Amino acid sequence: MKSSPDPDRASVGNIGSPPPGGERVDRHRATESQEGVSATLSANLGGRIRDLRKRRGLTLNALSGRSQVSRAFLSAIERSEKSPTLPIIVRIARGLNVSMSALLGVEPAASGVALNRSADQITFQDPQSGFERTVLSPLREGGKAEIVKHCIPPGQSSGLLSVYATAIEKHILVQNGELTAQIDGREYKISSGDTLSFAIETPYRLCNEGSVPCVYIVVMVERG
Repeated sequence: MKSSPDPDRASVGNIGSPPPGGERVDRHRATESQEGVSATLSANLGGRIRDLRKRRGLTLNALSGRSQVSRAFLSAIERSEKSPTLPIIVRIARGLNVSMSALLGVEPAASGVALNRSADQITFQDPQSGFERTVLSPLREGGKAEIVKHCIPPGQSSGLLSVYATAIEKHILVQNGELTAQIDGREYKISSGDTLSFAIETPYRLCNEGSVPCVYIVVMVERG
């Protein structure tokens, strides 16, 4: 099992889903297209963090204290010089008191019926581990639930994820591979078709100790 590097030392990486399969020429074109999308999302992320911080009247020092992310690293993210890892994104979202999906740029639905087409779904890819998080469900004003899809490459993990600003329950359905969840000092191994539910009350980690990518669906429900 590979250990996750220090998240504050993350280097420049991509935010976006990997290119789809197909013929070699199609893969090449898809890769070029995805690189453009990834660069745009990475640049937009830094701008969103800066805008949300300023809208809340927070200095870099203040956000650093609330998120436990160094001021220098926050500044580099805002300037799109570095791409944050998943644990860092979660901590920044907590510091700004927004959901991770909102931080990544998912806008709330404007009507009662919300549609989120696959082509419009936003994927975050951890620049170090390759962990992917895709927002499947549209955000809704006042909504209490969200559906996302995770994919962890073999031998990688989510890194240690912190507690959210609000009380959240997480429900996991494994679609492929095997997932190891480290929660409150205990390990839970779940395979394809298995489910796991828990309240996020302490920092936790999700790991893929297998030899194939682990893909699972997550439903997050805000309690209270």
